[in-house]
Amino acid sequence: MFLRGVKMDLVVDANVLFASLIKQGLTAELMLNEDFHLYAPEYLLEEFSKYENLIIGKTKRSKKEFDEIFNIIEQLITIVPAEEFEQFTVKASEICPDAGDIPYIALALKLKCAVWSNDRPLKERQSVVKVFPTEELMKL
Repeated sequence: MFLRGVKMDLVVDANVLFASLIKQGLTAELMLNEDFHLYAPEYLLEEFSKYENLIIGKTKRSKKEFDEIFNIIEQLITIVPAEEFEQFTVKASEICPDAGDIPYIALALKLKCAVWSNDRPLKERQSVVKVFPTEELMKL
């Protein structure tokens, strides 16, 4: 299924993480793939806090289960402070179709890597940063 040994750095967006929590399946399986090195801006932690109750409701998990899963995610993903990629935010804001994606694109520009996102406009409305939806990553 995967090209073993081919390491790939990816900035993962919040919606992919939400999907992995809400529905066990391919997204969750890919997140555990050791060939992917996953990164996210610290902004992702704010997103999780903001939507915690919604995620808990959709997953029908307890707060304790949510916290345990969140701890696992924090171990799988390298969280990068905003000051480490802030010099890329102007460029990111010029190419992002949605202001909410700026931290992800800015981090990808800094790391010179792709973004894992199922956000179709992010993939189709800019060509500077490669965007992989989950289905494309599965084909790799």
